[in-house]
Amino acid sequence: MLNLLNNLDEMLLMGPGPSTVSPTIYEALHRPTLGHLDPRFIQIMDTIKLQLQTILNTKNVLTVPMSGTGSAGMETCFVNLIEPNDNVLILINGVFGGRMQDVASRLGANVDSLEFPWGTPVIPEKVKLQLAEKKYQLVAVVHAETSTGVANPIDMIAPFVKENGALFLVDAVTSVGGMPVEMDKWGIDAIYSGTQKCLSCPPGLSPVSFSPKAVEKLTNRKSKVPNWYLDLSLIANYWSGSTRVYHHTAPINMLYGLYQALFDILEEGILTIHVRHKKNHDYLVQGLEYLGLEMLVDKPYRLPMLNAVKIPEGINDGDVRATLLNDYNIEIGGGLGIFAGRVWRIGLMGHSAYEQNVDKLLGAIKNQL
Repeated sequence: MLNLLNNLDEMLLMGPGPSTVSPTIYEALHRPTLGHLDPRFIQIMDTIKLQLQTILNTKNVLTVPMSGTGSAGMETCFVNLIEPNDNVLILINGVFGGRMQDVASRLGANVDSLEFPWGTPVIPEKVKLQLAEKKYQLVAVVHAETSTGVANPIDMIAPFVKENGALFLVDAVTSVGGMPVEMDKWGIDAIYSGTQKCLSCPPGLSPVSFSPKAVEKLTNRKSKVPNWYLDLSLIANYWSGSTRVYHHTAPINMLYGLYQALFDILEEGILTIHVRHKKNHDYLVQGLEYLGLEMLVDKPYRLPMLNAVKIPEGINDGDVRATLLNDYNIEIGGGLGIFAGRVWRIGLMGHSAYEQNVDKLLGAIKNQL
């Protein structure tokens, strides 16, 4: 029988995720599997919590990786923090803001949305005006909108959310590990991320952190959390205390990978990594513009780790990406929603964000254009 795994070549992943996995993380994934209540594994769990608190810049006790991808982190935050008929405001300027709206609506919340043109950031003053008109239980926004390459001004939005009295929920799936994320300083109450972007870990875990205010909301719910698997009031008992209460079998080796990913980031230095992402972003943009390509997002609002590039007239999106994949072993992403066929999404995330990778990609694009 043919083993399909033998035909897999090493790919340079420069799309919207997953990113190229670091060799140190592959090595970590190969470590012997332990039981999920083994004291040695519990020590790794406790260290992961401390690592996440450091990278998220938070002192939140309830900071854990959820078993599942970034979408599981999103659902975790919503199912734990929303009850039927809660007033929820979603700030939307791309695909992933729209997903937040869908999830909140499914939970029976009264959902309002404030929408902004794709490729542009959320405007804090418009958020302020909306929050002055109505009391909300929760306000949610995407920090790094992966569908468009836009960075939203979380630090400027947060004060208006606090004044309203709402919980502030932030999607940081793409931003954590690639740009500053200051959870406590910015006043974020709940945050979720993913392992497959700037952490350079395979997809499968979603770090989540709740502030004391968010924990209070969870503790004082009038109704039971509607999702058993993502119920943090249960999961917290497995991730803390001298006696651990079994909830579900943790993905042991994936947690080894996350531990190593966070270890590597702290070894290199968080600020150093942010500088590396920005430096290679600038280098990529310079090279693309030299080839006559144009960026979608205005310079002040661009993400360093996700670059949306306009596809020139007469160039077939699918043909270019297929050639990159088949002839060069490079993956980039296509556009989503209204930008399908109109933009390429080039990722510079984690282990992919190095100058030699940018050179390889620019050379391959030049050969096609």
